[in-house]
Amino acid sequence: MTLRSDEVTKGLERAPHRSLLKAMGIIDNEMDRPFIGVVNSWSELIPGHIHLDKLGESVKAGIRLAGGVPFEFSTIGICDGIAMGHEGMKYSLPSRELIRDTIELMVQAHRFDGMVMIPTCDKIVPGHLMAAGRLDIPTAVVTGGPMLPGFVDDEQRDLISVFEGVGERQNNKITDEKLKALEDCSCSGAGSCAGLFTANTMACVTEALGMSLPGCGTTHAVDAKKFRLAKETGMKIMELVERGITARQIVTPEAIDNAIILDMAIGGSTNTALHLPAIAHEFGVDLPLDRFDEMSRTTPHLTNLRPGGNHFLLDLERAGGVPAVMQRLGDMLSLDVLTVTGDTMAKNLEGFKPVNPRTNASVIKTLDDPVHPQGGIAILKGNLAPEGSVIKQTAVHPDMMVHSGPARVFNSEEESMHAIMDRQIKAGDVVVIRYEGPKGGPGMREMLSPTSAIAGMGLIDSVALITDGRFSGGTRGPCIGHVTPEAAQGGPIALVEEGDTIEIDIPNRLLDIKVPDNVLEERKARWKNPVVETKKSYLARYQRYVGTASRGSILE
Repeated sequence: MTLRSDEVTKGLERAPHRSLLKAMGIIDNEMDRPFIGVVNSWSELIPGHIHLDKLGESVKAGIRLAGGVPFEFSTIGICDGIAMGHEGMKYSLPSRELIRDTIELMVQAHRFDGMVMIPTCDKIVPGHLMAAGRLDIPTAVVTGGPMLPGFVDDEQRDLISVFEGVGERQNNKITDEKLKALEDCSCSGAGSCAGLFTANTMACVTEALGMSLPGCGTTHAVDAKKFRLAKETGMKIMELVERGITARQIVTPEAIDNAIILDMAIGGSTNTALHLPAIAHEFGVDLPLDRFDEMSRTTPHLTNLRPGGNHFLLDLERAGGVPAVMQRLGDMLSLDVLTVTGDTMAKNLEGFKPVNPRTNASVIKTLDDPVHPQGGIAILKGNLAPEGSVIKQTAVHPDMMVHSGPARVFNSEEESMHAIMDRQIKAGDVVVIRYEGPKGGPGMREMLSPTSAIAGMGLIDSVALITDGRFSGGTRGPCIGHVTPEAAQGGPIALVEEGDTIEIDIPNRLLDIKVPDNVLEERKARWKNPVVETKKSYLARYQRYVGTASRGSILE
């Protein structure tokens, strides 16, 4: 078998290269074995990542057991929760492309024969998958796993409980002591936040793509099962190298459709409509935004997880996780696709049997009796969003599926937060937050603080939010993001004025501003872009080259 690493280890002229490898403890016997990159996003900055060094050890043990030589290196990672609500969030989405690029540099420079990726959390998993598509070598992914829910006042809690607690305290619904208890006890330790927010959605999507072993997406960070899966993945990568199975043989258009269908069935984060097109692009697949809506209309919502429902990822894991949901979906999926097991998805699911049948039946509904008849995401268009916008429709109260109200217009997240916390937002309002798109932000910040504050104040079932930025996977309620074209490009959202009537019709996929066309044209003629070009930073380069959110905010 010819290996990429032969370019480093073989031949008279490679004696200096072998000498450097020997300086790190590599022996002659290992020079003939496949070199496997272990791409780890471990750091001390993110709860979802603080245990990944130990997962890395398990992966490397599996690689050695199967006859390979592991080399571990790290990637960067930003904690969206810690970056939320201030300038730091502008750097979160842009980090996705930098993660992809740094992995490419390391893998190509060192000529690895395969790689095992160990990412967790919002931009990190997409960045790793994008690199896998670009490099197209044998690759398997071990996502780090969810956090166990916390427990306060006899109820299971998560990070969103704390964010919403801020609004509850501001509205005198809870005491300082209760907010402190939420702060102390809601986040229980290692793992990605305990609900179906973006990190855990992307872990489930990775499994549905066939890029991680069955069960990996929902196995929790502190569960010994996760470490066994990591070791098995280390062994499995050697089989993929031996058989020449590369990432693009696994992630095909059919596999991407499977991932979207799974996403719709579990009611995942709206951020998948941003990340999956970018991932597909690196795999050479065109994925228009409308594909999400097509899939949503025909895929029932089968499990009601936080933030839209009351179940946590722990409940889904006990119910059988992604394999159990995919079994329910059955013929809706393309089951002949290849996976990192080396077998097809059909073969993987063939022998699957949930350990907890009663939990399985109560947490995961059937196609005949779903939670909702349609999937989690809806794509709305209209004169306010000609290219589209995204909403998690399964997290919207039935009374808000159709809504009309006056626009309350803010040119930044900070402006909106001041108004919300000062109780200036009233029932029926439509909060418009603009100039927060990929170029306008720059960086397309998530708006978890405003949505959580509104929820905490008891307005989430009477106030809508619209932005050309995006919302956290932990957002619930009538929150519409990714409005394109964005304000900084002169999109219609830039022309909204205080008091304009905004009409939202989710069942009919409409988002309109009730202003005559000639008036909008007059406003457009007067419009001047208030966004100042960023200077001398990574964000300056990002702002210059980033594309529209409707195409995944990829760098063009």
